[in-house]
Amino acid sequence: MATTLPSRSQPFPSISDRRSSLSSAQGSHRSSNSFSRPIRHSKAPSQQSANIRSPIGSVRSQAQPHSTEHGIRPRRRHRLKSQYPVEDSEPHVEYILVASFDIDRGPTMEHQYPGQISPDENLLAELMLPDQTHTRTQDWTIFFLHKNTGEDEETTAAKEEAKKRRQEVREERRMAGGDVEEDSGEEDSDDDDHEAPSLMYVLNLVYTKHDPNEKRGAKTQAMAICTRHSFLHIYKPLLLLALHNYFENPSQQILENLYNSLNAMDLSLMPRLSRLERQVLQANDVKELFLDKFETMIEQRLDDEAAGLMASPPASPDRPNQIKYTTPRDTHEFESRIVYNDIPIPVKIPTAPSSETVGDFSLIQLVQTFNTAHLVQPQPFALHPHLTTAGAYTHPIIVLINAMLTQKRIIFLGHQRPSGEVAEAVLAACALASGGILRGFTKYAFPYTDLSKIDELLNVPGYIAGVTNPAFSYHPEWWDLLIDLPAGRMKISSSIAPAPTTEGSTFFSQQPNLPKDTSPDPSGDIAFMDDIMASIENRQGEQMIRSKFRSYISRFTRMAASFEETVYGASSLSVLPPTEIEKPNATSGTKDTSRKSSTTTSSTSSGKPLKGHGYVWPTEEAKIRELAATTAKIEGWRSTRSYYAFIQDLAVQSQANLKDATSPISPVSPASANGIKGDQPRAYLDISHTLSRLRTLRLTPTEATPIYLAIANYCTSYTSILELLSHAPLSEAGLFHVSLGLWHENKDVRGATTKLLERVKQHPAGRIWFSRLGGFASQGFKRGTMEIEERRVKEAEEE
Repeated sequence: MATTLPSRSQPFPSISDRRSSLSSAQGSHRSSNSFSRPIRHSKAPSQQSANIRSPIGSVRSQAQPHSTEHGIRPRRRHRLKSQYPVEDSEPHVEYILVASFDIDRGPTMEHQYPGQISPDENLLAELMLPDQTHTRTQDWTIFFLHKNTGEDEETTAAKEEAKKRRQEVREERRMAGGDVEEDSGEEDSDDDDHEAPSLMYVLNLVYTKHDPNEKRGAKTQAMAICTRHSFLHIYKPLLLLALHNYFENPSQQILENLYNSLNAMDLSLMPRLSRLERQVLQANDVKELFLDKFETMIEQRLDDEAAGLMASPPASPDRPNQIKYTTPRDTHEFESRIVYNDIPIPVKIPTAPSSETVGDFSLIQLVQTFNTAHLVQPQPFALHPHLTTAGAYTHPIIVLINAMLTQKRIIFLGHQRPSGEVAEAVLAACALASGGILRGFTKYAFPYTDLSKIDELLNVPGYIAGVTNPAFSYHPEWWDLLIDLPAGRMKISSSIAPAPTTEGSTFFSQQPNLPKDTSPDPSGDIAFMDDIMASIENRQGEQMIRSKFRSYISRFTRMAASFEETVYGASSLSVLPPTEIEKPNATSGTKDTSRKSSTTTSSTSSGKPLKGHGYVWPTEEAKIRELAATTAKIEGWRSTRSYYAFIQDLAVQSQANLKDATSPISPVSPASANGIKGDQPRAYLDISHTLSRLRTLRLTPTEATPIYLAIANYCTSYTSILELLSHAPLSEAGLFHVSLGLWHENKDVRGATTKLLERVKQHPAGRIWFSRLGGFASQGFKRGTMEIEERRVKEAEEE
């Protein structure tokens, strides 16, 4: 299923003599090839979000200082970067393919534009024409292709040329007296984008047109686009129009027009967000989050046009007074347009996409598919420690998540269903288990496959595949979990490998004082799914449901870290400073559990770090009980791809946090423009652990004092406040528990909390959290502000 080729020095992609592998796994266990790169295309500024009105407001055509409720904000010296710069040589769509079904020769490839992507045309044609397509007028499929991580000479030269061009643009802006981007040495790198995307996503449309003049009485053709962008669903309207035109006039000119139109789409006004900014945006459904960044991008564009560094898009002859650039209605999506055959087609691109979120799907639909049958007529599962964490009647969605986390072989069967529906279920499952936190699922996913590729499929460990042929259900040795979409049922294979005995499983069974499990839901999975269904019934929306599953996966990873520390004495999932590392008990040889990090409040004075990390339980008994209930699932996850990928991500994130924590105050920090201090050297603090202690534990005022002071002393910069917001989503009460410090009996705590909320109020994103606190916190904030002012006046009088 993966087709990759070496490059040659020619304008079009070269042809390889090697046969490629079908596997959807990286490396595919057979071949190691690399895609060649098509010719460079520039994005047209005229095809951006210039003519899309927004109810939020618009940016004036004259660049002026942006005013806020706190006064005039100084103009940034830091130039915001775009996710897709105009000068970037990377095309949106790299290839367009056309295949048809011939009654004598079977699936055949007609065109590969602008060059050949694979010499194995039969393979691509079979992927583009799934089983039983003649029974449906229209069907969508998605499949993945892979490339090598190694770069050829042509790719390296293209990157060097792009870098040289960016340097020239910065020099031109410097000479014009405009803002200049910070030169960090790696302009295109981000704090967590540590590897290039290895997947090429293929969106395929199959159309059957009944014609009595044809041999079979119908003509079946398919058209596909190959892109590096995971938001490939935005191209569906374009494929529909292009394939319709191709039926009328089957010429390569149709493909050329489509190729040029897609690659002319301008996304240069979409700002590049940091890791924390993406996390905050993904976890909250507020439509105006980081709107200031979009406004700044427009201001920069207007400045460039005024300085002659960029051509201004022509005005529409029908609307000469129309506003040139507008901000998006919802900052989760960037509004642009694609002009195809003089038809402007609006599109919406995700602003903060996740590597495991591919295409357009609905988690709500996936949950409801299995919840209905489970409620009406529940059927027991065959027990397996990795999958049925809540017993034989574990909710099917929990079984699916457990199977994904423990790297089981999963088949989605959609008999007599469109292959596009099956593919969407596969992609939804990948996003479900990832939660925007874990990765390694889509690389081993086959959104659609068939019986002819079973040998390749079985060579991939822990695959996730979508099929429509019921023959798969008769071979339980091929899969570990079978998911029947039409019936809304799941089945655990009788041939599934048993869970091995591990040190973790024996650890809790040998505990003499292990609390008795009297709770019907020791793992909390039943309560979680009840909350999910209540949210769906209350119509809280897709974004809220995704946020809840993200919190569930985050909770699982933190519990896994606590499990490793409890059982093995240390965890690879916790990147801690030396002050947080506990030495093992020399007498027992096990971890010293005398200090219960989930329940102990360390005494600390103002300005000093607060010791403590990890997941927080109300009591030590609750901790042991829940860890014992989830031992098998955690142990199963510890040997998977997603586990080791998560460790790598934590290491990269730790390096980025260390860089932020040790950097001096920066005059170009995005925080400095809002009166917030730049990133300063600060001590370690586990924000998630600290907030969880406020939410979970019943603390006395004395115990809560160091927690409030530690949070206030830590969150003094733009980045640290973002970190606070990322662990306090609005769906989980936001900063309510922090605001309770406004009513603390200690005046120092009240003052520190007031100053913290003042910084949050001035923060571009934090102001939304502050506005959601409510009247109780507002009164406390006013009282705290008055106390600070009175104290300041008193100190001035004494001096």
